[in-house]
Amino acid sequence: MSLHETMPLSAGQRASLAAALVLLLVGAACSGGGQGQTAPGGGGAPPGIPVKVQVAQASPINETTEYVATLKSRDSAVVMPEVEGQITQIYVHSGDHVAAGAPLMQIDPRKQEATVSSQEQMREAQQANVALAQQTFERTSGLYKAGVVSKQDLDQAQAALDTAKAQLQSLDAQVKQQQVQLHYFKVVAPREGIVGDIPVRVGDRVVTSTLLTTVDQPGALEAYVYVPVERSTQLKMGMPVDIVDATGKVMAQSRITFISPQVDNSTQSILVKATIANSRDRLRTSQFIRARVVWGQRQAPLVPVLSVITLGGQHFVFVAQTENGKIVARQKMLRVGEMIGNDYVVLDGINAGDKVIVSGTQFLTDGAPVMPQA
Repeated sequence: MSLHETMPLSAGQRASLAAALVLLLVGAACSGGGQGQTAPGGGGAPPGIPVKVQVAQASPINETTEYVATLKSRDSAVVMPEVEGQITQIYVHSGDHVAAGAPLMQIDPRKQEATVSSQEQMREAQQANVALAQQTFERTSGLYKAGVVSKQDLDQAQAALDTAKAQLQSLDAQVKQQQVQLHYFKVVAPREGIVGDIPVRVGDRVVTSTLLTTVDQPGALEAYVYVPVERSTQLKMGMPVDIVDATGKVMAQSRITFISPQVDNSTQSILVKATIANSRDRLRTSQFIRARVVWGQRQAPLVPVLSVITLGGQHFVFVAQTENGKIVARQKMLRVGEMIGNDYVVLDGINAGDKVIVSGTQFLTDGAPVMPQA
């Protein structure tokens, strides 16, 4: 056999040779790629995720509770009829501005007018009786002086005159009473102001307990706030009360001006009143509003809204902490309060001075290494 001839390889020898070549290539790649390169952080540790942090600052926060309250006018007059009857005319519309004494409605006065007329006729008849009794007395007095009649006749004439005059006075009083009653059939405005809702219509029969309308003067209102009895010991005159809208914006500020000495038995609450200036007439009588009672102040940390993660109704933030010489992200569960500007008030979960991560939170997990940036 010539030296230049090659002996054929068996299948096992070919497989062993291929495996050796693969191991050789892998070893070369590992030794070549590792020269002059070191993982960030040393010791092969994974690099930290760059994030921005913000120190949670303590700020004075009002301790508040919101309640649903009702506004009532301090200058509102409820108009009810003084007499019973059927409404025949309504002179005004809701929203009209009326002066004191202006007519509002007319109740059918015909029956009362007939009563007044009858009383006046009776008075006229009695006036005639008084005139006759006066003449009789004067005649009897002259005859008595002449000795024609006795003293008894004179006394009887005097008594008849006195009785007639007394009856006339009684009828005068009755006529005046019925005339005053007749005035009540025309309902007038008790004060200057704006006419409120008119729930009655022409043709309705009203009684003395029927609400006809209201006359309100623009100006101060009172917020009726019902506070649970459990907090009654914390109530004090002059405590701040803020009227807020649906977004939490303060519409008016006031203070407690009245605390009821009694508990409402049906709701187990205490009525508290606060006067609202309402200079711009933004609020209305009988309006339901939110009243925020300010119990006091305390220090609480604030965190940016964008740093708060909400999962399943729970709020979380990531805080940068140093552990074993490394900076890692730790997830903290929060109990947040109201929002002030772009920050949440933290009621529980972190403390002032904690470094809250405000960017890159979507890439973080609890314990992940981070690199805080300025």
